[in-house]
Amino acid sequence: MTPETLSYRNLIKKLSRDELIKIVSQMPPSVAESMRYDWEGYWARDEQLLPDGDWDTWMIKAGRGAGKTRCGAETVRIWARNFPIINMVASTSSDARDVMVEGDSGILAISPNYERPIYNPSKRKLTWPNGAKALVYSADEPDRLRGPQCYKAWADELAAWRYPDAWDQLSFGLRLGSNPQCIITTTPRPTKIIKDIIADSKTYVTNGSTYDNRENLAASFIRAMERKYEGTRLGKQELFAEILADIEGALWRYSMIENVKVIPEMNRIVVAVDPATTKTKSSDETGIVVCGLGVDGFGYVLEDVTGRYTPNEWGALAIDRYKHWQADRVVCEVNQGGDMVETILRNIDNSIPYKSVWAKRGKKTRAEPIAAFYEQGRIKHYGSHAELETQMTSWDARSDKSPDRVDALVWGFTDLMIKGDEDIDTDWN
Repeated sequence: MTPETLSYRNLIKKLSRDELIKIVSQMPPSVAESMRYDWEGYWARDEQLLPDGDWDTWMIKAGRGAGKTRCGAETVRIWARNFPIINMVASTSSDARDVMVEGDSGILAISPNYERPIYNPSKRKLTWPNGAKALVYSADEPDRLRGPQCYKAWADELAAWRYPDAWDQLSFGLRLGSNPQCIITTTPRPTKIIKDIIADSKTYVTNGSTYDNRENLAASFIRAMERKYEGTRLGKQELFAEILADIEGALWRYSMIENVKVIPEMNRIVVAVDPATTKTKSSDETGIVVCGLGVDGFGYVLEDVTGRYTPNEWGALAIDRYKHWQADRVVCEVNQGGDMVETILRNIDNSIPYKSVWAKRGKKTRAEPIAAFYEQGRIKHYGSHAELETQMTSWDARSDKSPDRVDALVWGFTDLMIKGDEDIDTDWN
């Protein structure tokens, strides 16, 4: 950073964002344009500037809305001035496109006309005016990262990647030039991969919270985050980016969850549903988890599509997943919905094999045998299921709060792996 830029930064630190925007709006257009896109000189917080020193990985570990994406995009923009090949990887192909490239804080939005790359979605490639290129990948397809070399890389929301192998393949490709480096922007989870990267002596870690970027966030977003997370243990992760430790009363620990990339042929598959009866902002989510029992005798979590749905929406989604996975049946808890649950599914497709289950025992009692299977290594996850795994390891089994994803998980593996369970009520085919 030049002395002039440093001087500017020291000056604007005394101004609010609104004051700075007002000043920019009163400048001649050419000056305002230059200032508007001067990330290092005016807009970046100190912790968002490329760090000095000898590091291989810069992990920005920050809460939701903290400005991680903007920082990642601006860093790639800076790197593209001097390095010809950069790899960019997001959790999914749609995240790569909608967040890293085309998002409000993505590459295209933060680049001035004279420095804006051309995006070719069919080739998953950004090309800058100087010829530099960024290749865009999905962590859901780790094999695509085998071979492609780069000088620099950006990994977004690494904690949510389904396949840890994608990080290994990205790292192996960082081998061009004298100083290959990667920036990671993520809200953390206490997974092995996140802990290992942080523990590496060549990792530079920047911490940030949602509130660090408060003046750039809508008041409604802050209220929504506070309503959901403030004062909760999970809020320490989602708002303040803390690495959560195992908690007393939790039946699952991250060390018990094994993520696998390949699964065997399945002997049986069920779609397990813990239905909510309403769809409002305050409603519980409807837990929908697809569970399988492999020919190897191990259980596998195949998919988690939990969300807030109307009864017809979750019914249609459960049947869609039944058909997609060629499952054996749909298993639904009927404590809240009673006969309505069966009616919803019958009205959509009367041919679906179905089992209703009635919870006669407490949640902890029902979940303990399934947690024991995890501890014995008898249940594995096909890829990573971030929200499910967070709920599993965050749920205090002594509480009465309904863990929708965990409930569905427990019902699924109870049906697959526990014979003669007394909670089971009725079947129809």
